[in-house]
Amino acid sequence: MSCGIGSLLVLAGLCFLIFWIHHNSVASQTTGLSGIVVDGSVFINGSTSIASIDDDFICATLDYGPPDVCYHGTCWGNATLFTVDLSNPILLNAIKAFSPLKIRMGGTLQDKLIYHVQGDEGPCEHQSINKSDFLGFSQGCLPMSRWDELNAFFKRAGAIVTFGLNALYGRTVQSDGSVQGPWNSSNAENLLRYTMNKGYNILGWELGNELSGEGMGARISAQQYASDIETLQNLLDDIYGGFEVKPLILAPGGFFDANWFKDFVDHTTQTLQVVTHHVYSLGAGANDNLVSRILDPSYLNGIAQTFSSLESILKNSGTSAVAWVGEAGGAYNSGHHLVTDAFVSSFWYLDQLAMAATYNTKTYCRQTLIGGGYGLLNSSTFQPNPDYYRSTLVQLKD
Repeated sequence: MSCGIGSLLVLAGLCFLIFWIHHNSVASQTTGLSGIVVDGSVFINGSTSIASIDDDFICATLDYGPPDVCYHGTCWGNATLFTVDLSNPILLNAIKAFSPLKIRMGGTLQDKLIYHVQGDEGPCEHQSINKSDFLGFSQGCLPMSRWDELNAFFKRAGAIVTFGLNALYGRTVQSDGSVQGPWNSSNAENLLRYTMNKGYNILGWELGNELSGEGMGARISAQQYASDIETLQNLLDDIYGGFEVKPLILAPGGFFDANWFKDFVDHTTQTLQVVTHHVYSLGAGANDNLVSRILDPSYLNGIAQTFSSLESILKNSGTSAVAWVGEAGGAYNSGHHLVTDAFVSSFWYLDQLAMAATYNTKTYCRQTLIGGGYGLLNSSTFQPNPDYYRSTLVQLKD
Protein backbone atom coordinates (compact mmCIF):
# COMPACT_ATOMS: atom_id res chain seq x y z
CA MET A 1 0.00 0.00 0.00
CA SER A 2 1.09 3.59 -0.32
CA CYS A 3 1.96 5.42 2.79
CA GLY A 4 -1.36 5.93 4.50
CA ILE A 5 -0.10 3.58 7.19
CA GLY A 6 3.48 4.75 6.67
CA SER A 7 2.46 8.34 7.41
CA LEU A 8 0.68 7.21 10.56
CA LEU A 9 3.79 5.30 11.56
CA VAL A 10 6.09 8.26 11.10
CA LEU A 11 3.55 10.50 12.82
CA ALA A 12 3.29 8.15 15.81
CA GLY A 13 7.05 8.05 16.26
CA LEU A 14 7.35 11.79 15.79
CA CYS A 15 4.60 12.61 18.27
CA PHE A 16 6.15 10.23 20.79
CA LEU A 17 9.51 11.97 20.43
CA ILE A 18 7.92 15.44 20.64
CA PHE A 19 6.11 14.44 23.83
CA TRP A 20 9.36 13.25 25.36
CA ILE A 21 11.22 16.42 24.44
CA HIS A 22 8.38 18.57 25.72
CA HIS A 23 8.09 16.58 28.95
CA ASN A 24 11.81 16.88 29.64
CA SER A 25 11.76 20.59 28.84
CA VAL A 26 8.92 21.20 31.27
CA ALA A 27 10.65 19.07 33.88
CA SER A 28 13.83 21.09 33.54
CA GLN A 29 11.84 24.30 34.16
CA THR A 30 9.91 23.05 37.14
CA THR A 31 12.94 21.49 38.81
CA GLY A 32 15.22 24.44 38.20
CA LEU A 33 17.64 22.44 36.08
CA SER A 34 19.42 24.18 33.23
CA GLY A 35 17.70 24.05 29.87
CA ILE A 36 16.07 26.16 27.20
CA VAL A 37 12.47 25.75 26.16
CA VAL A 38 11.88 26.56 22.50
CA ASP A 39 8.38 26.90 21.09
CA GLY A 40 7.83 25.66 17.56
CA SER A 41 5.43 24.09 15.12
CA VAL A 42 5.53 20.82 13.22
CA PHE A 43 3.83 20.56 9.83
CA ILE A 44 3.02 17.17 8.31
CA ASN A 45 2.08 16.96 4.63
CA GLY A 46 -0.36 14.09 4.52
CA SER A 47 -1.01 14.36 0.79
CA THR A 48 2.41 13.15 -0.37
CA SER A 49 3.96 9.77 0.46
CA ILE A 50 7.71 9.39 0.83
CA ALA A 51 7.76 5.59 1.00
CA SER A 52 5.52 2.53 1.17
CA ILE A 53 5.20 -0.41 3.53
CA ASP A 54 3.23 -3.65 3.66
CA ASP A 55 -0.24 -3.61 5.19
CA ASP A 56 1.11 -6.19 7.63
CA PHE A 57 4.25 -4.18 8.36
CA ILE A 58 4.65 -5.52 11.90
CA CYS A 59 6.25 -8.92 12.27
CA ALA A 60 7.52 -10.81 15.31
CA THR A 61 9.90 -13.73 15.69
CA LEU A 62 9.88 -17.13 17.35
CA ASP A 63 13.39 -18.33 18.10
CA TYR A 64 15.05 -21.64 18.91
CA GLY A 65 17.24 -22.50 21.85
CA PRO A 66 17.32 -24.83 24.85
CA PRO A 67 15.15 -23.69 27.77
CA ASP A 68 18.22 -23.37 30.03
CA VAL A 69 19.91 -20.72 27.86
CA CYS A 70 20.23 -17.64 30.08
CA TYR A 71 21.56 -14.11 29.60
CA HIS A 72 21.83 -11.51 32.39
CA GLY A 73 19.68 -13.66 34.67
CA THR A 74 16.88 -14.15 32.11
CA CYS A 75 16.36 -17.68 30.78
CA TRP A 76 14.38 -18.66 27.70
CA GLY A 77 12.49 -21.44 29.48
CA ASN A 78 9.21 -22.37 27.83
CA ALA A 79 9.33 -19.51 25.34
CA THR A 80 11.08 -21.08 22.37
CA LEU A 81 9.73 -22.40 19.12
CA PHE A 82 10.07 -25.91 20.55
CA THR A 83 8.71 -25.29 24.05
CA VAL A 84 6.10 -22.50 23.93
CA ASP A 85 2.62 -23.59 25.00
CA LEU A 86 0.54 -23.37 21.84
CA SER A 87 -2.66 -24.00 23.80
CA ASN A 88 -2.33 -20.78 25.79
CA PRO A 89 -5.34 -18.56 24.93
CA ILE A 90 -3.43 -15.33 25.68
CA LEU A 91 -0.83 -16.24 23.07
CA LEU A 92 -3.51 -17.07 20.52
CA ASN A 93 -5.43 -13.85 21.10
CA ALA A 94 -2.27 -11.73 21.14
CA ILE A 95 -1.51 -12.87 17.59
CA LYS A 96 -5.11 -12.62 16.41
CA ALA A 97 -5.23 -8.96 17.44
CA PHE A 98 -2.97 -7.96 14.54
CA SER A 99 -5.20 -9.40 11.81
CA PRO A 100 -2.74 -10.60 10.62
CA LEU A 101 0.67 -10.83 12.26
CA LYS A 102 3.68 -11.96 10.26
CA ILE A 103 5.79 -14.43 12.24
CA ARG A 104 9.36 -15.27 11.37
CA MET A 105 10.53 -18.65 12.68
CA GLY A 106 14.29 -18.69 12.88
CA GLY A 107 17.39 -17.57 14.66
CA THR A 108 20.99 -18.44 15.43
CA LEU A 109 20.41 -22.15 15.86
CA GLN A 110 18.45 -22.68 12.63
CA ASP A 111 21.74 -23.49 10.92
CA LYS A 112 22.22 -26.36 13.37
CA LEU A 113 18.80 -27.89 12.81
CA ILE A 114 17.77 -30.91 10.78
CA TYR A 115 14.19 -31.82 9.84
CA HIS A 116 13.03 -35.27 10.84
CA VAL A 117 10.50 -36.13 8.14
CA GLN A 118 8.63 -39.45 8.28
CA GLY A 119 10.92 -42.26 7.23
CA ASP A 120 14.09 -40.59 8.44
CA GLU A 121 16.19 -42.82 10.64
CA GLY A 122 17.91 -42.03 13.92
CA PRO A 123 16.87 -40.09 17.01
CA CYS A 124 15.37 -36.60 16.87
CA GLU A 125 16.80 -34.67 19.80
CA HIS A 126 16.55 -31.02 20.83
CA GLN A 127 19.58 -28.78 20.87
CA SER A 128 21.56 -28.53 24.08
CA ILE A 129 24.39 -26.38 25.36
CA ASN A 130 27.76 -27.75 24.24
CA LYS A 131 30.57 -25.22 24.55
CA SER A 132 32.94 -27.31 22.43
CA ASP A 133 30.58 -27.42 19.45
CA PHE A 134 30.02 -24.79 16.75
CA LEU A 135 28.13 -21.80 18.22
CA GLY A 136 28.23 -23.49 21.62
CA PHE A 137 25.29 -25.82 20.97
CA SER A 138 24.73 -29.35 19.74
CA GLN A 139 22.86 -30.13 16.55
CA GLY A 140 19.11 -30.23 16.99
CA CYS A 141 16.15 -31.76 15.23
CA LEU A 142 12.67 -30.56 14.31
CA PRO A 143 10.17 -33.44 14.45
CA MET A 144 7.24 -33.23 12.09
CA SER A 145 4.88 -33.65 15.04
CA ARG A 146 5.98 -30.20 16.30
CA TRP A 147 5.89 -28.78 12.77
CA ASP A 148 2.28 -29.99 12.50
CA GLU A 149 1.40 -28.38 15.84
CA LEU A 150 2.97 -25.06 14.87
CA ASN A 151 1.18 -24.91 11.53
CA ALA A 152 -2.17 -25.82 13.07
CA PHE A 153 -1.68 -23.06 15.66
CA PHE A 154 -0.71 -20.43 13.07
CA LYS A 155 -3.79 -21.30 11.05
CA ARG A 156 -6.03 -20.79 14.09
CA ALA A 157 -4.28 -17.51 14.89
CA GLY A 158 -4.48 -16.23 11.30
CA ALA A 159 -0.72 -15.65 11.27
CA ILE A 160 1.40 -15.29 8.13
CA VAL A 161 4.63 -17.22 8.58
CA THR A 162 8.13 -17.50 7.19
CA PHE A 163 10.62 -20.19 8.14
CA GLY A 164 14.42 -20.11 8.23
CA LEU A 165 16.17 -23.03 6.57
CA ASN A 166 19.53 -24.51 7.59
CA ALA A 167 22.06 -23.09 5.10
CA LEU A 168 24.97 -25.03 6.64
CA TYR A 169 23.49 -28.50 6.19
CA GLY A 170 26.10 -30.81 4.71
CA ARG A 171 28.83 -28.18 4.99
CA THR A 172 31.96 -27.80 7.10
CA VAL A 173 32.83 -24.57 8.82
CA GLN A 174 36.58 -23.96 8.61
CA SER A 175 38.65 -22.79 11.58
CA ASP A 176 38.58 -19.22 10.21
CA GLY A 177 34.78 -19.29 9.89
CA SER A 178 34.69 -19.61 6.12
CA VAL A 179 32.31 -22.07 4.47
CA GLN A 180 33.27 -23.66 1.18
CA GLY A 181 31.23 -25.48 -1.43
CA PRO A 182 27.52 -25.50 -2.31
CA TRP A 183 24.53 -25.92 -0.01
CA ASN A 184 23.25 -29.47 0.43
CA SER A 185 19.52 -28.95 -0.05
CA SER A 186 18.38 -32.56 0.43
CA ASN A 187 17.06 -32.20 4.00
CA ALA A 188 15.37 -28.88 3.20
CA GLU A 189 13.75 -30.51 0.18
CA ASN A 190 12.21 -33.15 2.45
CA LEU A 191 10.69 -30.43 4.63
CA LEU A 192 9.46 -28.41 1.66
CA ARG A 193 7.75 -31.41 0.07
CA TYR A 194 6.21 -32.47 3.39
CA THR A 195 4.91 -28.93 3.95
CA MET A 196 3.43 -28.66 0.47
CA ASN A 197 1.80 -32.11 0.70
CA LYS A 198 0.21 -31.21 4.03
CA GLY A 199 -1.20 -28.00 2.55
CA TYR A 200 0.52 -25.70 5.03
CA ASN A 201 0.59 -22.08 3.94
CA ILE A 202 4.12 -20.64 4.18
CA LEU A 203 4.60 -17.06 2.98
CA GLY A 204 8.32 -17.49 2.50
CA TRP A 205 11.43 -19.58 3.10
CA GLU A 206 14.52 -17.81 4.38
CA LEU A 207 17.93 -19.37 3.77
CA GLY A 208 20.48 -19.06 6.56
CA ASN A 209 20.94 -16.83 9.58
CA GLU A 210 23.73 -14.26 10.02
CA LEU A 211 26.12 -15.83 7.51
CA SER A 212 26.58 -12.69 5.40
CA GLY A 213 29.59 -10.38 5.46
CA GLU A 214 31.90 -11.41 8.30
CA GLY A 215 29.17 -13.68 9.65
CA MET A 216 28.46 -14.72 13.22
CA GLY A 217 30.61 -17.80 13.69
CA ALA A 218 30.51 -18.68 9.99
CA ARG A 219 30.38 -16.82 6.69
CA ILE A 220 29.52 -17.58 3.08
CA SER A 221 30.72 -15.50 0.15
CA ALA A 222 28.11 -13.39 -1.63
CA GLN A 223 28.43 -15.25 -4.92
CA GLN A 224 28.23 -18.69 -3.30
CA TYR A 225 25.18 -17.52 -1.35
CA ALA A 226 23.60 -16.34 -4.60
CA SER A 227 24.22 -19.78 -6.09
CA ASP A 228 22.54 -21.38 -3.07
CA ILE A 229 19.54 -19.10 -3.56
CA GLU A 230 19.26 -20.30 -7.15
CA THR A 231 19.23 -23.87 -5.84
CA LEU A 232 16.38 -22.98 -3.49
CA GLN A 233 14.50 -21.24 -6.30
CA ASN A 234 14.79 -24.35 -8.48
CA LEU A 235 13.46 -26.47 -5.62
CA LEU A 236 10.45 -24.23 -5.11
CA ASP A 237 9.74 -24.12 -8.85
CA ASP A 238 9.69 -27.91 -8.87
CA ILE A 239 7.74 -28.51 -5.65
CA TYR A 240 5.22 -25.70 -6.16
CA GLY A 241 5.15 -26.03 -9.95
CA GLY A 242 1.36 -26.23 -10.18
CA PHE A 243 0.73 -23.30 -7.85
CA GLU A 244 -0.23 -19.90 -9.14
CA VAL A 245 1.43 -18.23 -6.14
CA LYS A 246 4.69 -19.68 -4.83
CA PRO A 247 6.38 -18.96 -1.49
CA LEU A 248 8.82 -16.07 -1.37
CA ILE A 249 12.56 -16.53 -0.99
CA LEU A 250 14.18 -14.44 1.73
CA ALA A 251 17.88 -13.96 2.48
CA PRO A 252 20.46 -13.46 3.86
CA GLY A 253 19.14 -12.61 7.34
CA GLY A 254 22.41 -11.09 8.48
CA PHE A 255 24.04 -7.84 9.52
CA PHE A 256 24.39 -5.25 6.80
CA ASP A 257 27.70 -5.09 4.96
CA ALA A 258 27.39 -2.73 1.99
CA ASN A 259 29.90 -4.45 -0.30
CA TRP A 260 28.66 -7.95 0.49
CA PHE A 261 24.98 -7.03 0.12
CA LYS A 262 25.58 -5.23 -3.18
CA ASP A 263 27.41 -8.23 -4.62
CA PHE A 264 24.71 -10.58 -3.35
CA VAL A 265 21.79 -8.51 -4.68
CA ASP A 266 23.49 -8.06 -8.07
CA HIS A 267 23.70 -11.86 -8.43
CA THR A 268 20.11 -12.61 -7.31
CA THR A 269 18.04 -10.21 -9.38
CA GLN A 270 15.96 -13.09 -10.82
CA THR A 271 15.79 -15.40 -7.80
CA LEU A 272 15.34 -13.36 -4.62
CA GLN A 273 12.14 -11.62 -3.52
CA VAL A 274 13.07 -10.28 -0.06
CA VAL A 275 16.40 -8.99 1.24
CA THR A 276 16.47 -9.44 5.01
CA HIS A 277 18.89 -7.85 7.45
CA HIS A 278 19.25 -7.76 11.23
CA VAL A 279 19.50 -4.67 13.42
CA TYR A 280 20.74 -4.53 17.02
CA SER A 281 21.69 -0.89 17.17
CA LEU A 282 21.80 -0.60 20.97
CA GLY A 283 24.67 -3.07 21.29
CA ALA A 284 24.92 -5.93 23.77
CA GLY A 285 22.18 -6.60 26.28
CA ALA A 286 24.76 -6.57 29.07
CA ASN A 287 25.69 -2.94 28.30
CA ASP A 288 25.09 -0.63 31.27
CA ASN A 289 24.38 2.31 28.95
CA LEU A 290 21.28 0.92 27.23
CA VAL A 291 18.85 3.41 28.74
CA SER A 292 21.02 6.43 27.94
CA ARG A 293 21.37 5.20 24.37
CA ILE A 294 17.63 4.67 24.06
CA LEU A 295 16.98 8.24 25.24
CA ASP A 296 19.58 9.84 22.97
CA PRO A 297 18.04 10.84 19.61
CA SER A 298 21.46 11.37 18.02
CA TYR A 299 22.49 7.84 18.97
CA LEU A 300 19.26 6.40 17.58
CA ASN A 301 19.87 8.24 14.29
CA GLY A 302 23.16 6.39 13.84
CA ILE A 303 21.49 3.39 12.19
CA ALA A 304 19.88 5.52 9.47
CA GLN A 305 22.85 5.00 7.16
CA THR A 306 22.19 1.26 7.10
CA PHE A 307 18.60 1.73 5.96
CA SER A 308 19.59 4.38 3.44
CA SER A 309 22.41 2.30 1.95
CA LEU A 310 20.28 -0.80 1.53
CA GLU A 311 17.51 1.24 -0.10
CA SER A 312 20.06 2.65 -2.54
CA ILE A 313 21.48 -0.79 -3.38
CA LEU A 314 18.03 -2.14 -4.21
CA LYS A 315 17.08 0.90 -6.29
CA ASN A 316 20.24 0.70 -8.38
CA SER A 317 20.47 -3.07 -8.86
CA GLY A 318 17.58 -3.77 -11.21
CA THR A 319 16.09 -6.25 -8.74
CA SER A 320 12.44 -6.33 -7.76
CA ALA A 321 13.38 -7.59 -4.29
CA VAL A 322 12.27 -5.52 -1.30
CA ALA A 323 13.87 -4.92 2.09
CA TRP A 324 12.71 -6.39 5.38
CA VAL A 325 14.19 -6.09 8.84
CA GLY A 326 14.21 -9.80 9.57
CA GLU A 327 15.22 -9.49 13.20
CA ALA A 328 15.57 -6.53 15.56
CA GLY A 329 15.45 -6.59 19.34
CA GLY A 330 17.31 -3.43 20.22
CA ALA A 331 20.09 -5.19 22.11
CA TYR A 332 21.58 -8.56 21.14
CA ASN A 333 22.14 -11.55 23.44
CA SER A 334 18.50 -11.61 24.54
CA GLY A 335 18.13 -7.90 25.22
CA HIS A 336 17.92 -6.82 28.85
CA HIS A 337 15.03 -7.52 31.20
CA LEU A 338 13.40 -4.34 32.54
CA VAL A 339 14.89 -2.33 29.69
CA THR A 340 14.08 -3.84 26.27
CA ASP A 341 10.84 -5.31 27.61
CA ALA A 342 9.83 -2.18 29.56
CA PHE A 343 8.28 1.20 28.80
CA VAL A 344 11.61 2.87 28.01
CA SER A 345 12.11 0.43 25.12
CA SER A 346 9.38 2.21 23.17
CA PHE A 347 11.66 5.18 22.48
CA TRP A 348 14.07 3.20 20.30
CA TYR A 349 11.35 0.88 18.96
CA LEU A 350 8.97 3.52 17.60
CA ASP A 351 11.87 5.57 16.33
CA GLN A 352 13.28 2.62 14.40
CA LEU A 353 9.90 1.55 13.04
CA ALA A 354 9.43 5.04 11.60
CA MET A 355 12.99 5.13 10.27
CA ALA A 356 12.65 1.74 8.59
CA ALA A 357 9.37 2.79 6.96
CA THR A 358 10.91 6.04 5.72
CA TYR A 359 13.51 4.04 3.77
CA ASN A 360 10.98 1.69 2.13
CA THR A 361 11.44 -1.25 4.47
CA LYS A 362 8.30 -3.27 3.80
CA THR A 363 8.22 -5.41 6.97
CA TYR A 364 9.85 -5.13 10.39
CA CYS A 365 10.27 -8.27 12.52
CA ARG A 366 10.62 -7.66 16.25
CA GLN A 367 12.81 -10.07 18.18
CA THR A 368 10.80 -11.62 19.79
CA LEU A 369 7.10 -12.32 20.02
CA ILE A 370 7.97 -14.18 23.21
CA GLY A 371 11.31 -15.20 24.68
CA GLY A 372 14.43 -13.53 26.03
CA GLY A 373 14.48 -10.07 27.57
CA TYR A 374 13.01 -8.29 24.55
CA GLY A 375 9.74 -10.08 23.90
CA LEU A 376 6.46 -8.39 23.04
CA LEU A 377 4.92 -10.83 25.51
CA ASN A 378 6.09 -11.80 28.98
CA SER A 379 7.84 -15.17 28.75
CA SER A 380 6.14 -16.58 31.86
CA THR A 381 2.66 -15.05 31.95
CA PHE A 382 2.20 -14.32 28.22
CA GLN A 383 0.87 -10.88 29.23
CA PRO A 384 1.74 -8.06 26.82
CA ASN A 385 4.79 -5.91 27.46
CA PRO A 386 4.62 -2.18 26.55
CA ASP A 387 6.03 -2.62 23.03
CA TYR A 388 3.21 -5.04 22.21
CA TYR A 389 0.76 -2.14 22.49
CA ARG A 390 3.03 0.09 20.38
CA SER A 391 3.02 -2.63 17.72
CA THR A 392 -0.76 -2.92 17.60
CA LEU A 393 -1.09 0.85 17.26
CA VAL A 394 1.25 0.82 14.28
CA GLN A 395 -0.66 -2.03 12.61
CA LEU A 396 -3.70 0.16 12.03
CA LYS A 397 -5.79 -0.47 8.94
CA ASP A 398 -7.14 2.19 6.58
